[in-house]
Amino acid sequence: MATIRVELPAHLRTLARIGGHEVSLEVAGTPTVRTVLDALEAAYPMLCGTIRDHGTLQRRAFLRFFACQQDLSLEPVDAPLPVAVVQGAEPLIVLGAVAGGLAVA
Repeated sequence: MATIRVELPAHLRTLARIGGHEVSLEVAGTPTVRTVLDALEAAYPMLCGTIRDHGTLQRRAFLRFFACQQDLSLEPVDAPLPVAVVQGAEPLIVLGAVAGGLAVA
């Protein structure tokens, strides 16, 4: 089992009542984005449907996944996480995307 550190945006930490900036999760097998999110939703069921769609399990449009200064959002969800994440040196970051446009007066 690997212990994976996960950083969550403030609104998800509030929803899950997480005090710090990150959580540590035990992940069996090869740690991937999918296995980490499965462990996260098992530990914090109130997050089900907030990061991934309930039915399709696809990433929500305004959330991104980063690790080791790489955007993992478009990588296959079953691809192994970077070694530094698996070893606990770096977190998997779930980041809320910023969207908007120009305000017209």
